[in-house]
Amino acid sequence: MGEFVTIERSQGVAVIRMDRPPMNALNLQMQGELQAAALEVSGDASVGAVIVYGGPSVFAAGADIKEMVGMSHADMAYASQTLHQAFTSIATIPQPTIAAINGYALGGGCEVALCCDLRIAGEDATLGLPEITLGIIPGAGGTQRLARLIGKPLAMEMVINNRHLTAAEALQFGLVNRVVPVEGYLDAAVAFAEEIASRAPLAVRMAKDSINAAFETSLTEGLRAEKRNFYPLFSTEDQKEGMKAFIEKRKPNWKGQ
Repeated sequence: MGEFVTIERSQGVAVIRMDRPPMNALNLQMQGELQAAALEVSGDASVGAVIVYGGPSVFAAGADIKEMVGMSHADMAYASQTLHQAFTSIATIPQPTIAAINGYALGGGCEVALCCDLRIAGEDATLGLPEITLGIIPGAGGTQRLARLIGKPLAMEMVINNRHLTAAEALQFGLVNRVVPVEGYLDAAVAFAEEIASRAPLAVRMAKDSINAAFETSLTEGLRAEKRNFYPLFSTEDQKEGMKAFIEKRKPNWKGQ
């Protein structure tokens, strides 16, 4: 769909591919194309799960420093609008999202992965936020999403002291969900996504929205969000089909209605 970002669809899964060799540096054009891709899959009812993928050797090694080096305060204030719109569009895709990570996921690349709901890493993946070595800090949600995901102490170490995590360490600390052999890491992500896409589509979206509310509101507001998502499902055809299939000991036929 774009010069640096493409979408492939199969079996209810959309794969958003970042493709700007050699390191998928996230320049302004690529950020805009990521936003467009996120909005496109968000509006596609045939898509039950989304994978964000950077290719066989690298996920994304960060922002395009050559593009940023000469920017002033005012320049970045303007450019960051595209940056935040792109990353927010990924984070708010209504379907579950999986980052398929191999090689480097650094800086903005790590922040893209943090925008996803789930992360699968090849065994040689490296994740980090090295912005401090450039005299800046993460500016696309890294300080916020990372701390919520792995806690303050390790987030502090990664952000202020440039600690990178191997795939094994990322699994240990809860930054990734699974670590798989490099040779099959995309296949593993696709299989995971296809499994999710086989679930009741409306219930999956409501579940994602409810879990996200747990990290964005108080417990009281989170419980209200859960109720708002729970009750309407009893007006869907899928709820009737799912419960009938359970009683009849058969596989349900979801319609997304």
